[in-house]
Amino acid sequence: MALARWDPSRGLIRLRDEDWDLEQRESTLAPKMDLKEVDKKIIARMDIPGMKMEDINVSVNKDTVTISGERKMEKEEKNEDFVRVERSYGSFCRSFYLGVPIKEKDIKATYKDGVLEVVLPKAEASKAKKIKIEAGK
Repeated sequence: MALARWDPSRGLIRLRDEDWDLEQRESTLAPKMDLKEVDKKIIARMDIPGMKMEDINVSVNKDTVTISGERKMEKEEKNEDFVRVERSYGSFCRSFYLGVPIKEKDIKATYKDGVLEVVLPKAEASKAKKIKIEAGK
């Protein structure tokens, strides 16, 4: 059995690296979202404070909704040094599958107090249509 020399700083370096990785993952902009079904509509609410409406995009492709945008970092002051930056900046993109048909022309999106709300009215589900069978010739 080989003996290994104990290095007390090895654990601290690993902890520092793990903390750095955690901070890097948390610095990516990933807004939280609530999605609920109410009566004949689906409502998505996303917290994206500090953004301008023109920096937010909402698109629908069949039964998938995509919300994307970019929170830009405020201009830096030349004579100020940051001690710590915890707010996330950068681009984000969230897509979700609805699983039900929606009325694309009636979708409404509003942005107030840092919360984006997208209301997606459900379309009437197409019903099975009976086909009359005719005698062949």
